[in-house]
Amino acid sequence: MLSVRRPTESSWSGPIQRLGDMVVEQDTRLRILAAAKGVLLDVGYANLSTRGIAEAAGVPLSQIHYHFGTKQKLMLAVLDMENQLRLARQAAMYEAGKPLWEQWLQACDFFDEDLESGYVRVLMEMTAAGWSNPEIAEAVSAQVHGWFDLLSKVAQRAAERFGSLSPFTSEELAALAGLPFLGAEAVILLGLDESKIAGRPALRKVGELLRSLEEAPESGGH
Repeated sequence: MLSVRRPTESSWSGPIQRLGDMVVEQDTRLRILAAAKGVLLDVGYANLSTRGIAEAAGVPLSQIHYHFGTKQKLMLAVLDMENQLRLARQAAMYEAGKPLWEQWLQACDFFDEDLESGYVRVLMEMTAAGWSNPEIAEAVSAQVHGWFDLLSKVAQRAAERFGSLSPFTSEELAALAGLPFLGAEAVILLGLDESKIAGRPALRKVGELLRSLEEAPESGGH
């Protein structure tokens, strides 16, 4: 009869140990990312230190250097994580097939959520850091460009539905849609709320305007 070798406890120990190490490393990485975001929101990028982040995360300083190398790379990883989550959320919303006015108002709701969560602060802190650091500027620009690529695709779908976008290209409409949100983010973080600059209510009224245009009866009907 053929004998069947059964795996022994020792034969499993290697893979199990490696899997456990991977889980621990991922947990440590996520703790560092969360702590880095929290410290950034407290003190800003200019005053950020890897030592302070390590203390907030409850890990040795060496772990930050092991996982990320430098403060700059760590904070760009924080931005990438935050940005990808929200870009995926936004893309799913645009794929849902809702009217443009509903998409716009949903984007306004997301805008409020992103201000509250600290994502906007992370984006603006790293944007400001990029003004004097070409490497950061390149990384942040790539993140921001992803939003305008998405909006350009939304504009292209609108053209398929409603006809020509003339005189605008889809890229130009993406700029017209996205830049007001970026501008509103900047002034709100400066403390210029609706009592000083009516950014949020103005953005929402664009949604109301889109609704009136989309729901207007077609001319020439019976």
